[in-house]
Amino acid sequence: MGVSEQIKKDFTTFTWVLIAVAIVINIAVGQLVSLLKLPIFLDSIGTVMVGVLAGPWAGGLAGLITNLIWGVISSPVAAAFAPVAMVIGIAAGVCARMGMFKNWWTAILAGLIITVFNSVVAVPIRLYMFGGITGSGADFAMAYLLALGRDLFGSVVVTVFTTNVIDKVVTAVLVWGIVKSLPERAAARFPALAKA
Repeated sequence: MGVSEQIKKDFTTFTWVLIAVAIVINIAVGQLVSLLKLPIFLDSIGTVMVGVLAGPWAGGLAGLITNLIWGVISSPVAAAFAPVAMVIGIAAGVCARMGMFKNWWTAILAGLIITVFNSVVAVPIRLYMFGGITGSGADFAMAYLLALGRDLFGSVVVTVFTTNVIDKVVTAVLVWGIVKSLPERAAARFPALAKA
């Protein structure tokens, strides 16, 4: 099946509704975590869920739209990280298609893989657009590394990877739990779930 056929198959009406719900979940949880200045984000639970249930293209779109909307209504920093959110959804969907959301331990592995792709895209944005400081709880970790004498690039890489590894593993395991608890009738609406 070609890419265009797969995209048409992935974007059902139910998928569009799921994307809308995921955007609300991402922004609500992300805002709460941001207000509490926690060192993790938890703003991609909906994106990963869409990637697992509806495939990588739908997951990527959910992440992209989330951050663009969030950037307009609340935080321009979120809009700058829209490519990162898109990569998270795509990586989650690819991991699901590889069967990495069947067990909790493979969900942990999926979280690690998502972190690697997330970091590759997030580090340049955080470094070159914001000088390493974005106003998130992770800034404390970066400031600590800078105080220890690390250079800016090393501090950003370590901070982005360590904060995201915890965040994405927790997110992947939460999504695994949500997906496994779905009733069969709801799960049947998502053909991609059979591979997850």
